[in-house]
Amino acid sequence: MAQTLSRLFLSSLLLLLLSPLSLAIRTHVTKPSKSSALLNFQKSQAQKLIKSFNLSPKHDINTGNGHHAVDESPVGGPMMVEKPLRLNVLGDPGNNSIQDLGHHAGYYRLPDTVDARMFYFLFESRNNKSEDPVVIWLTGGPGCGSELALFYENGPFHIANNLSLLWNDFGWDQASNLIYVDQPTGTGFSYSSSANDTRHDEIGISNDLYNFLQGFFKLHPEYVNNDFYITGESYAGHYIPAFASRVHQGNKANEGIFINLKGFAIGNGLTDPEIQYPAYPDYALDMNLIQQSDYDNIESELVPPCKQAAPLCGTNGSATCIEAYMACTPIFNEIMNIAGNINYYDIRKQCVGQLCYNFSNMEKLLNEQSVRDALGVGDIEYVSCSSTVYEAMTMDWMRNLEVGIPALLEDGIKMLVYAGEYDLICNWIGNSNWVNAMAWSGQKGFTAASNVSFVVDGAEKGVMKSYGPLTFLKVHDAGHLVPMDQPKAALEMLRRWTQGSL
Repeated sequence: MAQTLSRLFLSSLLLLLLSPLSLAIRTHVTKPSKSSALLNFQKSQAQKLIKSFNLSPKHDINTGNGHHAVDESPVGGPMMVEKPLRLNVLGDPGNNSIQDLGHHAGYYRLPDTVDARMFYFLFESRNNKSEDPVVIWLTGGPGCGSELALFYENGPFHIANNLSLLWNDFGWDQASNLIYVDQPTGTGFSYSSSANDTRHDEIGISNDLYNFLQGFFKLHPEYVNNDFYITGESYAGHYIPAFASRVHQGNKANEGIFINLKGFAIGNGLTDPEIQYPAYPDYALDMNLIQQSDYDNIESELVPPCKQAAPLCGTNGSATCIEAYMACTPIFNEIMNIAGNINYYDIRKQCVGQLCYNFSNMEKLLNEQSVRDALGVGDIEYVSCSSTVYEAMTMDWMRNLEVGIPALLEDGIKMLVYAGEYDLICNWIGNSNWVNAMAWSGQKGFTAASNVSFVVDGAEKGVMKSYGPLTFLKVHDAGHLVPMDQPKAALEMLRRWTQGSL
C-alpha cells in the first residue's frame, strides 16, 4: 500500500473546476531544490489538466497585458466603468427584442489593491428587471473565469460550433438580473500587474466581492431594493459562505449601501472537507465504482489518517492544512486508480484520452477582436483558468467554510445546497453529510424532515428536503455541472427558490 500511495501522489489526477493537486504547496518542502521541482510539477500537471478540457490559456495569470482595455477604470477616475454589450445573437430572445434587453460589461477598480480590476457581466432580467432578484454567480477552480458558466451552463446564450451565439431558453436571466464576475483577480478578464493583488484566502476574496457589490449598487441604484442572492458551484463552496458572511457583516455594521441579501446557493461544492473527503468511498461503493474489498481497504488504511489530519486545519489555515490535504487526497486518488478513465464530474461518461469536456469554443470566441471590442477589454487576453491563482489558493483548500453558515441561517438567510447525482468529485453524499451534521437551531428539524420530490413538467427531477431556511436537493440525471446537464430543472429550481416556493 505504501508503494501504491507514493505512485498515486506522483500521478495525481488534477481536476479543473475542483481538483486535488497533490504536493502543491512549496511551503511544505524545506529544501529549495525540492521546492523548485514541486513547483515545476504543479505547473506541468495544471497545464495537462487544462488541456483535458481543450483549453489553452496563453498566460498563467492575467496581468492586463499593458492595460490596453478600452474602458478600464483609471486610478483617480471612476471606480466602475460599464458599457452596453452588443453581441450578435441568433434566434428569438423571447418576448423581448434585443434592443429591449440590458446587457452590460465592465471593470471595477478594486480598492485596497495595487492595480486590481474585476471584470463582470450584467444581464438584466428578460422577465421583469424591476421586480426580479439580483443573482451573482461565482465559478470555482479556484481560478476559472465565470464565462464557463455563462456560455455552457446558465447564461443568456450558448456558443454554436461556428462560434455564433444562440439564445439559451433556460438562462437564469429568465428569472433574475444576472451578474457574472471573473474572480479572484487574475482569472478571466480580471487582472492586475502586481503579484501583491493575488489572493490566498477567503478574507481577501470576500472583501473584493463585497467592495464590488458596493460599486455595483452605487452605479445601479435601481436594483438596491431588489432581493439579492449569491450562487455558484464547485470551489465556490468556499467562496459563497465567506462572501455571504461578509455581506451580512457589512449590513449589520452599516458599512455602506445595504445589500438586500436573502439567500445563497451552493451547487456541487466543496465546503467542509473534513466531512466530504471521507464520503468518497461511500459514494464510490454506492455507484459501483469500487468493490466491497476496495471499500474496506480504503476505509481501514486511507480514511483514518484523513480524519485525524483534517480537523487540525480548521478555519484559519496553516501548515496543518497542507498536511491535511496530503493525508486526504489519497482517498480520491485510490478510487480513481480503481475506477479507471471515468469522468469524475459525470461518472456516466468516459474521458477520451485527455479530453473530458470541450470548452475550446469559449476561448476562440473571447479572443476574437470584434468580441473583445464589444466587451471593452481591448488588448487584454482572456485567461480561462489561472494556474497561478489555483496555486495561491491551495492553503485554503482544506479549510472548513461551514462554520459561518449557522449564523446566517439563524438570521433567516436562506441556503440551498444542490448536487447532481452523478458527480464524484463533489458528490451528493458528501454534501448531504455536512449539511446534516451542521449544528444550528434547526438541525434536528432538518434531519427529521421527509424527502419530497422535485417535480418539473410532471416528472421527478430530484429529491429534496427542507426545514426553515435550509434546503438540500439531489438533482437527477446530472453531474457536476447541473445547469448544463439539466437546464430547465435548474432554472425552475432557481425560480422557485427565490420566490419561496421550492
